Amino acid sequence: MEMPAPSAAHARLHLLAGTWSGEEKMHPSPWDPHGGMAEGRVENRVSLDGFAVVQEYQQKRGGQVSFTGHCVMAYDPHASEYQMHWWDSMGTPVNVFRGGFDGEALLLTSENTTARSRCRFDLSRAREGRYGFRMEVSPDGQQWYPFMEGAYRRA
Repeated sequence: MEMPAPSAAHARLHLLAGTWSGEEKMHPSPWDPHGGMAEGRVENRVSLDGFAVVQEYQQKRGGQVSFTGHCVMAYDPHASEYQMHWWDSMGTPVNVFRGGFDGEALLLTSENTTARSRCRFDLSRAREGRYGFRMEVSPDGQQWYPFMEGAYRRA
C-alpha cells in the first residue's frame, strides 16, 4: 500500500513555517482593560510528513513573557476545511477553529460555550518573509470586536 501524501491544500500551510517575530497591538478587552503593545514570537514547524504545522507562540509585555500558546494546524480533506486546535496559558480547554482560504488569507472561526473568535492569517507577503494576523471576538456572533493584531517578520 502506498502511503498518502500531503495535498496542495496541506502545502498552503507550509508558508507559515519558520521563526517569526513582530509587534502586536492588544485592543482593550475584559482580559486586558487597557490594551497596549506587545512583542510576539512564533515558531512554526511542518510536522507529520507535511500534513500539519505545529506552532509555539510567546507574547512579551514589558520584557516579560505574559502569554503562551500552542496549536496544530492542518487541512481536513473529509470536511474540506482547515482546522486549528489551540491551547494557551489561560488554561481553557482546546479551542477548535475551522475555515478556509479567501485568496491568500486563511480565515478561521471558533465557537464554544464561552466565546466566539475568528482570526485572519494574511499570507499575501509570506514568501517575502512577512505575514499579518488579526483576531476578533464576539459575544453573540453578530457584533465583532478587534482583540489583537500582529505584523510578523521571518527571523
